[in-house]
Amino acid sequence: MTNLIIKQQLQNSAEHFALIRRDIHSFPELGGDTLRTAALVAEMLGSWGYEVHTGVGGNGVVGVLRRGNGKRSLGIRADMDALPILEKNGLPWASQHQGRMHACGHDGHTTTLLAAAEQLAHTAEFDGTLNLIFQPDEEGLAGAKLMIEDDLFGRFPCDAVYAYHNMPGLPVGQAVVQVGGLMASSERVTITLTGRGGHGAMPERAIDPVPALASIISALQTVVSRNLAADEAAVISVGMVQAGSAYNIIPETAKLMVSVRTAAPEIRDRVERRIREIVEGQAASFGVKVDIDYQLLAPVLVNSEAETERMRATAQKVLGSENVLDKMPVRLMGSEDFAWMLKARPGCYFIMGNGSGEFTGCSVHNDHYDFNDEVTPLAAACWVELVEEYLWKG
Repeated sequence: MTNLIIKQQLQNSAEHFALIRRDIHSFPELGGDTLRTAALVAEMLGSWGYEVHTGVGGNGVVGVLRRGNGKRSLGIRADMDALPILEKNGLPWASQHQGRMHACGHDGHTTTLLAAAEQLAHTAEFDGTLNLIFQPDEEGLAGAKLMIEDDLFGRFPCDAVYAYHNMPGLPVGQAVVQVGGLMASSERVTITLTGRGGHGAMPERAIDPVPALASIISALQTVVSRNLAADEAAVISVGMVQAGSAYNIIPETAKLMVSVRTAAPEIRDRVERRIREIVEGQAASFGVKVDIDYQLLAPVLVNSEAETERMRATAQKVLGSENVLDKMPVRLMGSEDFAWMLKARPGCYFIMGNGSGEFTGCSVHNDHYDFNDEVTPLAAACWVELVEEYLWKG
């Protein structure tokens, strides 16, 4: 089927899927608790003839569509979860759950893959196996890993995996398909300092962890400024500090939690080493004990070359060569747990413009944000074109 016909058919169904997207938006679900969304996805996939598997890695859903005798297999992933944000945009389809909001566009990503799924089920020509992966808990950077640990790629083999994310500020109809590192790693570092508590009037009888905590916060700011080159990117943010119970008591313990983002695996290793050296050295200088819990939540997201070039060619067919950029205008230091899938299989994660304006142009994770329904037929056309090209031409 020609690209023009695919685009026209998806445009014809755009309003139908906009209503589905807005329904999902109205009933946001957090983390792995995506029961309603998963049930909706499973029901729709089943109605189109997909072999539906639920409960994958929690509330994950996989829809399988086989055509012909081809041995090749392809995975496309969409995320389903929302954020703990109070929605304030006043839209008719705003969240009906106080304190929950689809502020990142996962409602749109899910709907896009559903729109592509229907088109593929009814009209697609391919020879192989298509696995549509609907993942919970991307925001917690846990869902992809849980699905993989539940033997995602053993049960549903994929020669390659793909996903996309919307980008406010980038015009609708534009895409970024970038080879190599695209999103930063994410690590959560919990530092616990233990001294000896005492009376605030007699500090000489205590071992105060608070000055050590303050010194560590200050010293951590040198990791990036004095250990990385100007073209190397990392972000270290102290997000939580806990110490004490009263103004006149020296606490026994103090804790800080740190977010670390790095743009490349070798930078990540260097930053971790320096953080450990600084924290241990500062703690020793103040005579307090220290425990460092360093957790990798998501690795650097790296797009493999061949699969990215395939995605770029696909996007160019759908959007026009002039609308497909090969590099982000600015470096992305956010993280995405699809990176775990890209460590397990080659693939590509690309960006689609969400447009401008008060709702579609404001930042994700903002209480006014809304996914742009004009993106759905365009991104779905990219998925349909990719499937037909990947599983037919090989």
